[in-house]
Amino acid sequence: MELVRATEAAAIRAVPFIGRGDKNAADKAAVDAMRAFLGTVNFDGLIVIGEGEKDEAPMLFNGERVGNGRGPACDIAVDPIDGTSLTAAGRQNALSVIAVSSRGTMLDASSVFYMDKIVTGAAGRGVVSLDQSIGDNIRAYSQATGKPVDEMVLAVLDRPRHEQLIDEIRSAGAGTRLMLDGDVAGGINAARYETRIDMCVGIGGSPEGITTACAIKALGGYMQGRLAPAENEKEKAIAAGLDLNKLLEVEDMVSGDNTFFVATGVTDGGLVDGVRRKGPMIRTESIVLRSRSGTARRVIAEHQAAKWL
Repeated sequence: MELVRATEAAAIRAVPFIGRGDKNAADKAAVDAMRAFLGTVNFDGLIVIGEGEKDEAPMLFNGERVGNGRGPACDIAVDPIDGTSLTAAGRQNALSVIAVSSRGTMLDASSVFYMDKIVTGAAGRGVVSLDQSIGDNIRAYSQATGKPVDEMVLAVLDRPRHEQLIDEIRSAGAGTRLMLDGDVAGGINAARYETRIDMCVGIGGSPEGITTACAIKALGGYMQGRLAPAENEKEKAIAAGLDLNKLLEVEDMVSGDNTFFVATGVTDGGLVDGVRRKGPMIRTESIVLRSRSGTARRVIAEHQAAKWL
């Protein structure tokens, strides 16, 4: 619940900036709120996946220590707003996210900004692979799940780099759900059994990939990743000890059996509802996933608006 309080605070503080066109202002408000709440948590947290370095945003940077220094030593992945552009435009699916695992278990991929990913439900284990074509993956997953190809939906970030991938998905007979941003939610929805998303594929952020892996461990889904560095990142990545050709399984991204993933909706989306004002109250919805117990909990909270104004 301490982690939920941090994502709730970040989401609430971002609300005045929804649809205002200033993603940096929204991000700063969320960062400041999350950092303040994390400082009260009873743990010794090390931010392995920060959100500051990539976006040149203030604070919550890679290597920063958070928490009160007491309690368990943990690796932390944070994204005060996964979907700052969505927030600024007033679009759906913006989240505030924290993932936590035991110290030394989270892959530090900070030297490479992008990762190729494929995420499915549990039926994808031993069936889909980044080494196969997307058409082969679709047909194999269709056979494994018993779902016809023409009923399958794949979530993909709507980017120019994915034009060929999108064409190949449609040529195979499946449909697409194009995401403007926020591929953490896309990956989680691919691993959940009650959604319309069957698979999430394509190149997105490597920080988001590691964060998603924490959630996939708790959901019992399947995920693979492979780092996709730009030319100017390769030397730095090799110096950091990263294998740029390795097919990363979930255990390579987050090892150990005790991971937590927490997300609070900033704007409405398919995973959780966004922040809503209800008279004198502010309502938030969060999802909390834990790998050791294999549980997914939803937390609906009502906050006195007067405390936040």
